[in-house]
Amino acid sequence: MADIKVELKDLVQNTMIPEVEAYLDDLHKLLEDNKQSEDDMVAIKEMESFLVELQNVLEVIEEDNMPQEEYQKIYDQIMKNINEHEH
Repeated sequence: MADIKVELKDLVQNTMIPEVEAYLDDLHKLLEDNKQSEDDMVAIKEMESFLVELQNVLEVIEEDNMPQEEYQKIYDQIMKNINEHEH
């Protein structure tokens, strides 16, 4: 079995964080053009919080203080969310 920490780190670092940052960039462009809606403002706050959570996941992986099962749970939850948003 592949090391779930490596897979989780790759998913967070190379997929999730870049996608969240790109979405935030788009939302901030709406702000700059003064075209944001109230929903956009809520989305900005949520995405900024989510970005912090993702960065915290990377820190936890680096510290390596959790059992493999916890890393697996986080990975599975992220994949579930990705699959739900693709459909």
